[in-house]
Amino acid sequence: MTLRRLPIALGALALLALLVVGLLQLAGSSTSSAPPRLTAAEMRLRLAGSPAPLAALHGQAGELLAGGLPALRARLASLRGRPIVVNKWASWCEPCRAEFGVFQHVSVSQGRQVAFIGIDSGDTSRAGPLAFLRSFPVSYPSYYDHSGQAGLAITDSTFTPVTVFYNRGGSQFIHQGPYLSVAKLEQDIRRYALDA
Repeated sequence: MTLRRLPIALGALALLALLVVGLLQLAGSSTSSAPPRLTAAEMRLRLAGSPAPLAALHGQAGELLAGGLPALRARLASLRGRPIVVNKWASWCEPCRAEFGVFQHVSVSQGRQVAFIGIDSGDTSRAGPLAFLRSFPVSYPSYYDHSGQAGLAITDSTFTPVTVFYNRGGSQFIHQGPYLSVAKLEQDIRRYALDA
């Protein structure tokens, strides 16, 4: 090999190395960090024996409840003194759909000590969210909020997804955007709802 071709060969080798590293990183990132979906029966089994107020939420798993903001506020008041996580979502919202697996798993792993509630905010009919909840069950109910007013009142935001954490004392923390890892949602629950 001549000295003139050496820089070209080294450049091609470096490019090949970068390509291999990039492909390896891509392969690693395509392995979803989202846990496998749970069935409604698996969730019920794992949450059996929860304290009464939380068992009442689990008993309404995957339901789309009526009553809007007054019903939601009454439910939150009934849970006062407990850590609560409220997740505002919509069936048409891709980031919301992307985080549902995380909420499904964390609501089961933390559901004996933390209350989870959803707000389906901004769906213009019940058909879309009901179909989504049937295909992707969660261990807690959501309140139907077609106007978006309940979601705005609770989360102080017109965007989705938004998650609100309440600690035992009623203090709240609002997180804008999706949770794409179980570890991050669990970390924020410990920090903002459990004051750990």
